[in-house]
Amino acid sequence: MASEQATVSAGDVSNKLWGGRFTGAIDDLMMKFNESLSFDKVLYKADIEGSITYAKGLHQLGILTRDDLHQMISGLKEVEREWAEGKFVVIPSSDEDIHTANERRLSELIGSSIAGKLHTGRSRNDQIATDMRLWAREQLSELEQLLKSTLQVCAAKAKSNLSALMPGYTHLQRAQPIRFSHWLLSHANFLVNDLHRLKGVRERVDSCPVRRHSRPPSIDFLLTKSSWELALLLEIRMALIDNSLPTICRLSEDIILYSTAEFSFLRVADAYSTGSSLMPQKRNPDSLELIRGKAGRVMGQATGFLSTFKSLPTSYNKDLQESVEPLLDCVKTVSLCLNIMQGVLGTLEINAEKMHSALTADMLATDVADYLVAKGVSFRETHHNAGSVVRKAEELDVSIAELSLKDLQEISSLFDTDIADVFDFEKSVERRSAIGGTSRQSVLVQISSIEDLTKF
Repeated sequence: MASEQATVSAGDVSNKLWGGRFTGAIDDLMMKFNESLSFDKVLYKADIEGSITYAKGLHQLGILTRDDLHQMISGLKEVEREWAEGKFVVIPSSDEDIHTANERRLSELIGSSIAGKLHTGRSRNDQIATDMRLWAREQLSELEQLLKSTLQVCAAKAKSNLSALMPGYTHLQRAQPIRFSHWLLSHANFLVNDLHRLKGVRERVDSCPVRRHSRPPSIDFLLTKSSWELALLLEIRMALIDNSLPTICRLSEDIILYSTAEFSFLRVADAYSTGSSLMPQKRNPDSLELIRGKAGRVMGQATGFLSTFKSLPTSYNKDLQESVEPLLDCVKTVSLCLNIMQGVLGTLEINAEKMHSALTADMLATDVADYLVAKGVSFRETHHNAGSVVRKAEELDVSIAELSLKDLQEISSLFDTDIADVFDFEKSVERRSAIGGTSRQSVLVQISSIEDLTKF
């Protein structure tokens, strides 16, 4: 094998895979504008894997001899080793993308007479389609494990704080008492949906984009990057952006809110907080704020890709080169955010006493309505009665639990001494025993479901 790397003059197109019909030199600025190696080099391993598989197909069709195949595979593995060890020397004047760079280096190692056969019946369009699938398959598998481990942290934190009660909020107003575990699992259940969707995309990615119809001794490859193929790349991105990022973004917002001095329900560990350069007392949840910020950036990239995608004619267009870099960034960002969220949740401090002190009797107004429902009154009527109970308490400047039985019976004669049992926060959450409810048993079932789902 040759080992010297060639040099090529700037602007020369004779060395390009597409240079045969051109006579003029390419503008230096156009070369920089056109190149993608600066970011698609991360696909080197997938490109090598795809080329080795393709070479084996060429051998089966008689295009490559056994010796050709042996040299080609050895050369490709050497190229992969150079990339892995950081020894691959890029030639900017010729290496416009990962496919061109790998084939150029392969030619230097085993000679162009053999290396040049690798591109038989092949296009870089189907190469990038294959590379993206191979790369995405590996990345999605890693993200699946990350989602599982994040869910495990959620389940463990929920189980260890099962007794903690807190206000549930709607419209940022106190609504009903719930368990802290129930609140956390409400976010975890979104992550469960994300996991299922990610698995579905993973299965669809795991197929070959090259449809082959061989009629020896010739090759008839249908190597078009179809609309279906482009839609799959879009689905990969949307599976990550539409699901995982918004889920942990909403969780981040809740934690930020509940960790403020106004709530003090939670405390983000020092390891995931920063301070202020001006105000010494500040503890800023920058880890969670950055998750929000990074999610916004990646969602913006997805919108940009959709804007490009919607207007393209059928098959491959160069516009689609602009889909690769944002997708690489998307996967990297989602992975980083999930890792950070695991750390935040794992070290999150729970102030159960502060949560419980935020519970107020008026949050049991629905329980009052349910009390009358159990006595045979329609909920529409009991809702009105419970509203009257709240109004009466406001008029007397007391909590609804402090109203006398006489006061309550002025509203409905069905109120009796057992109404006192309603004004108990623990009993309230235990009454919500349906699937997905706040009762201890319901929460334990949810935790067990997540633990079963995330077993490695």
